[in-house]
Amino acid sequence: MATESLRTPSPNAARHDSFALTRHFDAAPAAVFAVFADTRLWRKWFRMPGSAAEYEHDFRVGGRDLARSAFTHPDGRVERLQNRAVYLHIEPDRRIIYAYDTIVDDLPRWASLVTIEIQPDPDGTELAWTEQVAFITATGDGSHDLPHLRGGIQLRLNALAVALDAPP
Repeated sequence: MATESLRTPSPNAARHDSFALTRHFDAAPAAVFAVFADTRLWRKWFRMPGSAAEYEHDFRVGGRDLARSAFTHPDGRVERLQNRAVYLHIEPDRRIIYAYDTIVDDLPRWASLVTIEIQPDPDGTELAWTEQVAFITATGDGSHDLPHLRGGIQLRLNALAVALDAPP
């Protein structure tokens, strides 16, 4: 039998959150899907912050992505960043579902489930990005973690728009 607990969560407990972003692109759904599926196009918009970045991209159900980089802060401190993903569901030109985690200096920071919906609209494509996240290790009091992640995804979607407009 399940029981409810009224105890205070541990300060080390994962914190769960979610967000959704919607973007319009002046491109057909097949073109939007291609910037996720085609490694050459994916590399035009998917970037890790910092330098000395390495990327692996295996876009298929069960396929994995790995991205690593080193980010130097203005004070000279260097963070080692790693993003690992696995594709769970792919419907060409329509939907992508994947899970990923982010590791900073060998410490797991968050893990997410991402659903990307690609829908035609009269002037191109509407992309809906929904991310469900578990913050594993907070930065400070954790109050900036979700805005940081959401802002990073907004930057990636901006780069995706540029990649769609770039010549082949």
